[in-house]
Amino acid sequence: MLHEFREFAARGNVVDLAVGLVLGTAFGAIVNSLVNDILMPPIGWLTGGIDFSGLYVVLGSGEYASLGAAKQAGAATINYGVFINTILTFLIVSFAMFIVVRQMNRLRRRQDSPSEPSPGPATRNCPYCISTIPSAATRCPQCTSPIEAETKV
Repeated sequence: MLHEFREFAARGNVVDLAVGLVLGTAFGAIVNSLVNDILMPPIGWLTGGIDFSGLYVVLGSGEYASLGAAKQAGAATINYGVFINTILTFLIVSFAMFIVVRQMNRLRRRQDSPSEPSPGPATRNCPYCISTIPSAATRCPQCTSPIEAETKV
C-alpha cells in the first residue's frame, strides 16, 4: 500500500499540482501586498485620503471611530471597503493569470506549428473523368487521358 501511494505521489500530475498550489499561494500574498501597499494608498490619496479598508456601514444604532472599534463592540457591519480591496485583488490576479495563460498558449502554438510549409494536396481530380488521381500523375489511370503535371509554386 505504501508503494502504491509513493507511485501516486510521484506521478507528474500530482507533483505539478502541488507546485502550482504553493506558487499560487505565494502569488496571492504578493498580489494582496500589491493591492494593499502599492495601489490603494495612491487611490486613497487621490480620493482625499480615504482608506478603503476602513469603509463600513453599521447596521443598527451606534457610531464607532473605526471598523476595529465596531467589531470589538460586537456591532454588525457591512465592510464594503474590504470588499473593494478584495475586488481589486481579484481583478489583478485574474489579469495576471490571463497574461500567463495567453503567453503559454502562444508558446504552445509556436511549438505545434510546422517549421516547413505543408505540401500541397496529395491528390487531385482528372479534368476529363473527375476521378481522383495522384497530384504527380501525368496520365489518368481511369480514362488514360494525358494530364499536365502540377507545377509547385
